[in-house]
Amino acid sequence: MAEPTDTQHALELAKQERVRFLRLQFTDIQGSIKNVEVPEHQFKRALDGQVVFDGSSIDGFFRVEESDMLLMPDPATFRVFPWEDRRGKVARMICDVRLPDGSSFAGCPRTVLKNVVQEAAQKGFKFLAGLEVEFFLFLRGADGQATRITHDVGGYFDLAPVDRGEEARRDMVSTLERMGFQVEAAHHEVAPGQHEIDFKLEDAVAAADTISTCRFLVRKIALDHGLHATFMPKPLFGQNGLGMNVYQALYKSGKNAFHDPKAKYRLSDLGLSYIAGLLEHARGMAVITNPLVNSYKRLVPNYEAPTHVAWSEMNRSPLIRLSSRRGEGTLCEFRLPDPACNPYLCLAAILRSGLEGIRVKSSPGAPVNKDIYTMSQRERSRLRVQNLPGDLSEAIRAFEKDKFLQSALGPHISNHIVEAKRSEWQEYIGQVHPWELERYLAYY
Repeated sequence: MAEPTDTQHALELAKQERVRFLRLQFTDIQGSIKNVEVPEHQFKRALDGQVVFDGSSIDGFFRVEESDMLLMPDPATFRVFPWEDRRGKVARMICDVRLPDGSSFAGCPRTVLKNVVQEAAQKGFKFLAGLEVEFFLFLRGADGQATRITHDVGGYFDLAPVDRGEEARRDMVSTLERMGFQVEAAHHEVAPGQHEIDFKLEDAVAAADTISTCRFLVRKIALDHGLHATFMPKPLFGQNGLGMNVYQALYKSGKNAFHDPKAKYRLSDLGLSYIAGLLEHARGMAVITNPLVNSYKRLVPNYEAPTHVAWSEMNRSPLIRLSSRRGEGTLCEFRLPDPACNPYLCLAAILRSGLEGIRVKSSPGAPVNKDIYTMSQRERSRLRVQNLPGDLSEAIRAFEKDKFLQSALGPHISNHIVEAKRSEWQEYIGQVHPWELERYLAYY
């Protein structure tokens, strides 16, 4: 299916594909997918941006007295879901959320990312990102509820006997490809029941759109196989958690701006400054890239997740790693995010931080090519290696101190993130957890 170039083309494709319903999809500030579905006779009205919804019902949008909002579909995001039942075919378009007068809404995550991408373009840069998305597939109980049980005992890259996990992953990849998404690879990950789908480099907004739709498709197809798919970062104690590594590069005049064959590390000064920007704002952006209480159960030593702010040419313990390839393949791998994050805000924070590093010509210092997990605290201090936030509360405080990131995301989104995450943390610490009961109840 050809990618639509305008509203009329999207309408023609919908008719050609016999689409009966159209989902107008968007995300709230937390990254949850929302949608308004319209029938065929409303397609033109919807594509003209005339669908109004109640923004006061969406977390982080507006108060009741100023609630009406518009959905403005992006024609390039028209995709038909490759299944059909007696009710007919369903397509989806991703929308920007706007105010009733048609102007931009400061709380729309997609618009925030588009603004940062435009800022990069004004400086002559094209930002491309390729994301690796991990998820767990678990069995469902007798009444259909989600469990943490898996019949899969495979490990990294294993070729296990065919089971529902392997079959489901193949169906997920096939569905994504039939909808026009560019999957680079898919494989079993380290933990039992853990899987990964990797996407090719693409424009940042398209990359975030892809992840948003991928999360929906993975859950839907898992359900078709009698399984439960979760993007919860750390559902299993003693096993690896879920990451969402972001491979990225800036291109200028069609060339990879990170590459310099004559420079040390074969990395340009611009690339070094970009990396420095990510390092300088990593602690502040953690509440964006790792938004849950559970996110910080993943960011612990010995489970292949970053715990410190450092970069490396080769090893995988630091926060940022350079790809082994150079030339047009010179990529910066940012290993902090997990798949529970809002992909639009995640990429906006990453790109804006990198651009700021370039603007002020920051230096990341020398790469840390030793295993940070095994270093002493004295050695880490000597190398000026900071810790990442250890929990959500620390991440909130780091974000509050990072006025640059707050400005980049805008006060509407920044204030809501702080308020929502602080409320989540307070609720969490007020609970009595099973570990506490097992440890203290009989002893004290």
